[in-house]
Amino acid sequence: MKEIGILGCTGSIGVQALEIVASHPESFRVVALAAGSGNLELLARQADKFKVPIIATTGDKARLRSLTSAEVIDGPQSASQIAAIPADVVLNAITGSIGLGPTLSALSSGNKVALANKESLVAGGELVMSYGRERILPVDSEHSALAQAMRSGKRSEIAKLILTASGGPFRDRKDLSDITVGEALAHPTWKMGPVVTINSATLVNKGLEVIEAHHLFGIDYKEIEAVIHPQSVVHSMVEFRDGSTIAQASPPDMKGPIAYAISSEERYANVMRPVDWSKSHTWEFSPIDDDRFPAVELAKRCGELGTAVTAMFNAANEEAVGAFVEGRIAFTRIVDVIEAVVMEQGGGALSPLRDIDDVTAIEHDARVLANELIRS
Repeated sequence: MKEIGILGCTGSIGVQALEIVASHPESFRVVALAAGSGNLELLARQADKFKVPIIATTGDKARLRSLTSAEVIDGPQSASQIAAIPADVVLNAITGSIGLGPTLSALSSGNKVALANKESLVAGGELVMSYGRERILPVDSEHSALAQAMRSGKRSEIAKLILTASGGPFRDRKDLSDITVGEALAHPTWKMGPVVTINSATLVNKGLEVIEAHHLFGIDYKEIEAVIHPQSVVHSMVEFRDGSTIAQASPPDMKGPIAYAISSEERYANVMRPVDWSKSHTWEFSPIDDDRFPAVELAKRCGELGTAVTAMFNAANEEAVGAFVEGRIAFTRIVDVIEAVVMEQGGGALSPLRDIDDVTAIEHDARVLANELIRS
């Protein structure tokens, strides 16, 4: 039986992880949960249902204590405290760069990390990967697919990684200038949180995933591509040097990659439905239009400059997305803001990241500049 901690347990990934635990009670025991302040009632119900001894929140500790018998810790570092509790795997499903601290806390305590927080690698990839590839279990469907496909050959035989992207709601829309927040939040395939959904609409999310793939698998950026695949059934592909391409395919359902990660890459029965081969299928693939969606190529350029610049990329994006949701900038300005920040702050000589304080300082400066640009 694997003991697991779950950070971000009230979000989409966390909820699905607990559904997997509930359907495989002989395989998992939840030893700790952490969530933000948004849904204390759900956190309390989860704690009681799974008999979790300790939980953490950034919300009202007294109120949470009135809802559950579990031990409660609170405060901005509470997720990092939970991440350090001994476990076989800690699932980090926190959204945003605030997830980096808990990722490093889990790893430094000897825990493996099932990583759904891509910002940990975008903002602090050098720090995270210093603990070793074998300690990180990817949860993103694309990186789970790559990890599975890579088992078909040796590292030296790999020619290219190909990540697939649904293309978001605007893949066929020529004019992106008048997009509303409601339209950007209407993803055609996946149900996700607002930040990730808008990142998918701009394809910033795919840029972040390219950076993530570089760190996870040690593959040069020039050997990582992304293509549009509207059906979201082929989650990613690995091209080998003999010309063979191995793809991982399944209906769009995050339970598969979540289960594969929290089980430390074992396969459990009946996690998700398979492709129905009794029906006809058409799978399309097309290149990304870099003129309409420049985020992926911008992310690769930032990645080649180093993790300090990708931390700027991520922080600027978070500020720009927030401004778009609040109606302060247009949809097309999101990537403009990111590019302006990294051009201004990432052009000089940058030292390697030493610790999380370096990341925090870099992100702070990027956020300040992003907000200056947004106001102007």
